[in-house]
Amino acid sequence: MAEMEEFTTVDIPSKDQQTDERHWNEGPPPPEVKQFLQGPQRRKFEFARAVRIFYELIHGFRILHFVGPCVTVFGSARFTEDHRYYKLGRELGAALARAGFTVMTGGGPGIMEAANRGAREVGGRSLGCNITLQHEQEPNPYLDKWITFEHFPVRKLMLIKYSYAFIAMPGGFGTLDELYEVATLIQTQKLKDFPIVLMGTDYWQPLVEFMRTNMLAEGTIDSDDVERMLLTDSVEEAVTFVRDTAMSRFGLSYGPNVQRRWYLFE
Repeated sequence: MAEMEEFTTVDIPSKDQQTDERHWNEGPPPPEVKQFLQGPQRRKFEFARAVRIFYELIHGFRILHFVGPCVTVFGSARFTEDHRYYKLGRELGAALARAGFTVMTGGGPGIMEAANRGAREVGGRSLGCNITLQHEQEPNPYLDKWITFEHFPVRKLMLIKYSYAFIAMPGGFGTLDELYEVATLIQTQKLKDFPIVLMGTDYWQPLVEFMRTNMLAEGTIDSDDVERMLLTDSVEEAVTFVRDTAMSRFGLSYGPNVQRRWYLFE
């Protein structure tokens, strides 16, 4: 395993304190975000949104630059602690942390909380890239570092940019969006051929069959697009696949730009 950078954690307050201090889930996203996506706006308004998006990008880059080799875990925010998928996500987070990975999620409840929780419980690194939403996106108390975004594209970029592998657990539209974004980037060679794992065979098997019997049969995708995805219920198999592929193919290195710069307050 390649040597990873030192990771600075922060003290995590209680859930009530987090709600007060982070201002999570206080209502719908700012109206400007919704307005921004409703066609052409005044030039001044659109320039201000562009500046805001640029700020979110730079802020994300600065916070996540030294987090070490990450694996991003996607999944639904709606599973409770007693659900079998939550328990599987918690086990997965712990196994990834033991393998030396930083566990990155969307930072919210459900599967995201489970993976972050598993990582923290074994002394691993735990990150969250959250999003301002009206429902569901409450804080989870198992994050060493977190960022809250207003714009989905920026958040999704951060979840992808810093990871060597992607594990999709059962989820809804958001999880499908994230999964297909990664698959599209790899298919179009905008992203390296990083491992993709589908955890939960009962849940994902119909989707895999649709890819094979419809999409592949009609020629809209290639066989490699399907075969690169590992479908499994085994945490051990998933982590071994991720670890072996990431180490042998990519070397778990962020390249030469890992030295901290004092003048950038790093």
